[in-house]
Amino acid sequence: MVRQRIAAVDCFVLKLAHTERYLGPTGSETEPPGYAVRAAWRSIYSPRFETLLVRLTSDSGVTGWGEALAPVAPEVPAEVVRRLLTPLLVGADPRRVRPLGAALRDLMRERGHLGGHQGDALAAVDIALWDLAGKLAGLPVHELLGGAFREHIPTYVSGLPRPSDGERAALAARWAAQGVERIKLHLGHGVATDLATVDAVRRAAPDVAIAVDAHWAYDVPAATRLAQGLRDRGGILFLEAPLAPEDLAGHVDLARRTDLPVAIGEALRHRFEFLPWLRARAVGLVQPDVARTGITEAMAVADLAAAHHVPVAPHHSVGLGVALAAGLQISAAVERLSCFEFQPTATEVGRRILATPLPGGPDGFALPSAPGLGIEVDEHTVTVLAEES
Repeated sequence: MVRQRIAAVDCFVLKLAHTERYLGPTGSETEPPGYAVRAAWRSIYSPRFETLLVRLTSDSGVTGWGEALAPVAPEVPAEVVRRLLTPLLVGADPRRVRPLGAALRDLMRERGHLGGHQGDALAAVDIALWDLAGKLAGLPVHELLGGAFREHIPTYVSGLPRPSDGERAALAARWAAQGVERIKLHLGHGVATDLATVDAVRRAAPDVAIAVDAHWAYDVPAATRLAQGLRDRGGILFLEAPLAPEDLAGHVDLARRTDLPVAIGEALRHRFEFLPWLRARAVGLVQPDVARTGITEAMAVADLAAAHHVPVAPHHSVGLGVALAAGLQISAAVERLSCFEFQPTATEVGRRILATPLPGGPDGFALPSAPGLGIEVDEHTVTVLAEES
């Protein structure tokens, strides 16, 4: 076997403007380069599509790409990669993905830094390692993971980014006319308001199954009322993020009050965070985001979920083409897949960094078969966009 080593680690911070913002227009955000909080959702958002790309280059010139879900301040995980992770990466064998990843995690675990920006940095590097290992082996990542359970990745369309129910309903009807079978609404604006939006969308697209993302807006009594209202309407896939993401006990309480699947996962980054939720039966649908967990941890989470008889619906939000490709690889390889999240605007923006778009869209994706993640990153475009960001 030819000796392989990582020769270089490069970070690319991207901040891309687009004609349509993620999750639609709002009057509460400042203009670039500022950030602001969207009303009712508490978390900070950017008016642009921000991300961190990591490139690993082997001594034979082969490259592997990774991406962190870093929608605000991607400079922070970039510095983690440069200052803390690169010294261990350079000179290492990129084919030893799991041992190398464990060594990287151990650098900061006694300081509690398996999550947050440290976790995001680890995720980007892990994805890049799997991409590089796959290219060196001449195999797609899903084969390195033990093989694909499916050749087609089913999706749901995430978000109807319009300011009024009438406009959301019209957009839902257009998606339905294109063959879309599942749509997730980004709500959390009050129980009565949320149910009114669901009703408007249902009238416009009666054959489309609906999921609701409440963006952590409610307490247990309000979330229970919302869950009951959704359950009474029928055709509801799941209720996502109904309570504060740290409220494990509240989610246990809610899960006991409704038979509607309660979905969580985008705020968690590794198996040690997911395990208590699964043990407590606080979650009915697990949503790891590969650009926050990395491929290694996403697969570990999926195995934990399968052991608890809970399906997986990988999360995908503002990640660009690399995160999308990684999400498709794990979606193929996990045993109990529900469906994968399709973000129309993020996917459109994410194509800017790919030489060739991934085949697929709102009705699902074909399984990529090329080595590694199955994509070719346009390195010139990435370099130019990083210089402009």
